[in-house]
Amino acid sequence: MSLKSRLLIEKTEAKLAPVFKKLEETETECQRRVLEAFRNNRIAARHFDPTTGYGYDDEGRDALDRVFAEVMQAEAALVVPQFSSGTHTIFAALSALLRPGDFILSASGRPYDTLVEAIGIEGNAAGSLKEFGVGYRQIELDSVGSIDLAALEKELADKPKIVYFQRSRGYAWRNSLLPSEMKPAFDLIKAHSPKSIIMVDNCYGEFTQKDEPTAFGADVIMGSLIKNPGGGLAHTGGYIAGRKDIIEAAAARVTVPGIGREAGCWPGGYLPMYQGIFMAPHVVCQALKTAALFAGAFESLGLMSMPASDAERSDIVQALRFEKKEQLIEFCRVIQSVSPVDSFVVPEPWAMPGYTDEVIMAAGTCVQGASIELTADAPIREPYTAYIQGGLTYSHGRIAAEAVLDAVMK
Repeated sequence: MSLKSRLLIEKTEAKLAPVFKKLEETETECQRRVLEAFRNNRIAARHFDPTTGYGYDDEGRDALDRVFAEVMQAEAALVVPQFSSGTHTIFAALSALLRPGDFILSASGRPYDTLVEAIGIEGNAAGSLKEFGVGYRQIELDSVGSIDLAALEKELADKPKIVYFQRSRGYAWRNSLLPSEMKPAFDLIKAHSPKSIIMVDNCYGEFTQKDEPTAFGADVIMGSLIKNPGGGLAHTGGYIAGRKDIIEAAAARVTVPGIGREAGCWPGGYLPMYQGIFMAPHVVCQALKTAALFAGAFESLGLMSMPASDAERSDIVQALRFEKKEQLIEFCRVIQSVSPVDSFVVPEPWAMPGYTDEVIMAAGTCVQGASIELTADAPIREPYTAYIQGGLTYSHGRIAAEAVLDAVMK
């Protein structure tokens, strides 16, 4: 690390001391809730055991569902190791609740790229919701990135089956939505279309705030265990949490109607999932500190970042903007070079499944694709924006920031 980079890092950290303190306060509150969930459900070593076959009477599976329900402030939860991604989890929830002739209303604009074909917004992917006669509409966020309540109220007249919110920014230059900011929209839906299901894509958002969207009125939330709630320890899986009737519907779709959550084994054992959710509040705090450090360093250099280093955060994602495609690619390559796994690999843009543009990904992670570990990715399109997230330890995030600054300021 150059002297110039070291001094800039130290100056940025000093400025961020109050921000870090607030993040640690949120960590403590979330950790308290997780600990209480473990204690209230009397978690013991037997809950970690693997199971096989049908998985009937699987104590580990059932207790993990109860822990997640309490942690996510919901009536019930379904934790499925076989969910391969957040997109898989979200699509399972959508498929469980929608029928031909229903329509989804997205109240936060266009959803994340990997859902576009799955819903049927674009393309003709086999098995999309569009193929099954499900409609889609969306409302754009307003000019300051908030939910457009007037437009939402107008659309509610047609009684959408699901009103969908994406908490994280995805590949959009906007702030993530705070659960408290979503509450007025939730209240509006309950007043004007009470049968509509309020669904929140909670990916990247868990434990960034003291309460989850379910505490503010969301009917169901979904997320991936290789993001925040897996704490960097879960190898796979996802969760759906919310109203009990919704969870039962999701379980019937994930397994078989009439069997639902009574079946489903996990031969790998549940220990990494229990350890992961227990560690998650601390790991998320480390990732948020890393994101704030990157934002602060870029601000010091007069470069564009979103959100600001001192902003209140609702996801772990930090967007950083570059003037040229080559700078964006170089940034991702630097992040890859300071990864613990495949540090010698040079990332290249490629046509990644589920994305509409070529994407470059720096992901030298122990768990493949785990965005709670330090990663960076970007679609190759203007304006050239990289999205960095994760960091199991702040010290790793700091080292990565040093390497990026050395490259930027050389």
